Amino acid sequence: MFDTHAHLDVEQFDSDRGACLARARQAGVRAIVCPGITAASSETILRLAEDNPEIHAAVGIQPNSCAEAEPGDWDRVVKMAEHPRVVALGETGLDRHWDFTPFDVQQDYFDRHLRLAAARNLPVIIHCREAAGDLLPMLRTAAARAPLAGVLHSFSEDADFAAECLELGLYVSFSGSVTYTNKKFQSLREAAASIPVDRLVIETDSPYLVPHPLRGKQRRNEPANLVLTAQAMAELRGVSLECFAEQTTANAKRLFRCC
Repeated sequence: MFDTHAHLDVEQFDSDRGACLARARQAGVRAIVCPGITAASSETILRLAEDNPEIHAAVGIQPNSCAEAEPGDWDRVVKMAEHPRVVALGETGLDRHWDFTPFDVQQDYFDRHLRLAAARNLPVIIHCREAAGDLLPMLRTAAARAPLAGVLHSFSEDADFAAECLELGLYVSFSGSVTYTNKKFQSLREAAASIPVDRLVIETDSPYLVPHPLRGKQRRNEPANLVLTAQAMAELRGVSLECFAEQTTANAKRLFRCC
């Protein structure tokens, strides 16, 4: 399996990062993309990727972190994008749920990531929270400039939004929230069942979004738990776990051009 989004640089993993990676390997997770949320975290992730062959780096400034960016931070990201262990830019995108960064600043940084991705021929890892109506016009503009490559990470919208993004060439990634069976997540599960098999990837978003049945029992999510999301998705789509894991891994390798 391929975990397309895990924040393994954060302090929650400082005490047992090596053991966490060992558990992931034992669970069948052979590759992990770690995305940056600031210039500093992107640099940390690059060091992790240099030291651990299963980790692949994405570099960028997350929308909720853009207000904290110092002069020169974007130039650091641009320079890091040239590193051979970098497979994507991000995470980037738009967020109206939190109010940490003025929205026009978020839009500015999202546009920078999209333009740099086109220039470097890299996919983008896209964060979208309660901002689908704002995100789509920017994606359409980017796609009109150059072919768009990337993934909507930890998808949380409906099937209609997914369909529009698929039309633009994007992949869609699902995290532990797709394993939640309460009514609130019904439209998400319906969206997960509708994604074409060749555009679907999965993630843990570690240390967040612990999947069922560990939710409420385990505070921290980790890549080894990807199998629970894979099992739930395979059941939802009516395929075997082996088939689902093989297909989503092949999709992730194609998207990130690695492994």
